[in-house]
Amino acid sequence: MAGLNGGGTSVIVRLEIHKELVTFGRIATAIGDAGGDIVAIDVTRASKTTTTRDITVKVSDPEHTESIVSALNEIPGVRLINVSDQTFLMHLGGKIEVTPKMPIKNRDDLSRVYTPGVARVCMAIHEDPSKAHSLTIKRNTVAVVSDGTAVLGLGNIGPGAAMPVMEGKAMLFKQMAGVDAFPICLDTQDTEEIIRTVKAIAPAFGGINLEDISSPRCFEIEERLINELDIPVFHDDQHGTAVVILAGLLNAVKLVGKSLEDCKVVITGIGAAGIACTKMLLAAGVTNVIGVDRQGAIVRGETYSNSAWMWYSENTNPFLQKGTLSDVIVGADIFIGLSGPGVLKANDVKQMAADPIVFAMANPTPEITPEEAEPYVRVMATGRSDYPNQINNVLCFPGIFRGVLDCRASRITQEMKLAAAKAIASVVSEDELNEYYIIPSVFNHAVVEKVREAVMEAAYESGVARRRKQRDTEE
Repeated sequence: MAGLNGGGTSVIVRLEIHKELVTFGRIATAIGDAGGDIVAIDVTRASKTTTTRDITVKVSDPEHTESIVSALNEIPGVRLINVSDQTFLMHLGGKIEVTPKMPIKNRDDLSRVYTPGVARVCMAIHEDPSKAHSLTIKRNTVAVVSDGTAVLGLGNIGPGAAMPVMEGKAMLFKQMAGVDAFPICLDTQDTEEIIRTVKAIAPAFGGINLEDISSPRCFEIEERLINELDIPVFHDDQHGTAVVILAGLLNAVKLVGKSLEDCKVVITGIGAAGIACTKMLLAAGVTNVIGVDRQGAIVRGETYSNSAWMWYSENTNPFLQKGTLSDVIVGADIFIGLSGPGVLKANDVKQMAADPIVFAMANPTPEITPEEAEPYVRVMATGRSDYPNQINNVLCFPGIFRGVLDCRASRITQEMKLAAAKAIASVVSEDELNEYYIIPSVFNHAVVEKVREAVMEAAYESGVARRRKQRDTEE
């Protein structure tokens, strides 16, 4: 999931200040000298001798907070009462809740939403199972499923620790696209058990969003569920990343005057996202893609224990280039990093073709920082929110699921993903397009609707939509 940013956070420091011993100016100076940025001050209590103040301070990371706290503790007349991290405060009690769509005010209401009236609705669905889409939450509900094995840049931290991420995903579904989503964090890493469990809970949901499941297990889990369920299954770490990267590339090549089909593309990190990104590029017409992992370029004729890499070797690197990243990047038009920090060097960028395009997606530290690449790169994108051109899955999954739910698609096809990428790219107009704006903001309200419309149209053309085009017609 492309979402762990390095933009900092804020903390609230509660201080008891002895008026005769210290001035607030000295406290503010100490915070500033420690690199803190005061953004708010609130007096919570005052007496003749002391005041208690809540000071909201912008910080870069937990270590920065500690340095500010140390500086405050050294000031005579200041007593540190508490330090509250705004991020942790937002998570107290969880970030989502379930609320009814209508109040139950009397016995008549109760008899309609529950017994005895609900029995008629149950029997209607029993006699015609398709009515579950119109008479239950299924029509607008997505399960966000994870086993906690590949969470952000944190790795295998388990299902409990994955819950805050999945709750956040559910919030984005609702706010961006009006989709009700719920986190399902499974306490198993067994592939068959995950497949069996998701199939067992599927009747309650209109779609399944797989999240933060490690490679290569994620490939089989997704493929099996796509084939064995009649609702859309989408592994966002794979396909969401691929869709948004393609959207950015469509605008980047337009800006530099190249044809994407003719570009030489080098990708580092051939895991779930790297393979999905490659498949997306191949579907978009790119013919020269070279994948590089720790052992070098993946090439036809070699034997790999990873079955996904065997597929990769047979379908990429047409000129059979071998060697390290530095060897194969010579003359490349595009670099896509889905690996780790510092993998790409400035000298590598200098060896690329004219007007190089670099998408360094590792988070929180990219394969090469924009500062290092700037003298040599034409278009630069990262996964971070504090640099221009953030490649963020939030641009993709809300609109895709809004579309597939509205047309009752049975699956998400490659054509639908390509349509989503083109729709995202289209939000940036010709007049707006420049080196620092090739991809729209996640807060651009046009994105979800454009993706929704494009995905629905592609679903109808692919023959996977089960609802007629008229919005007011229910099946």
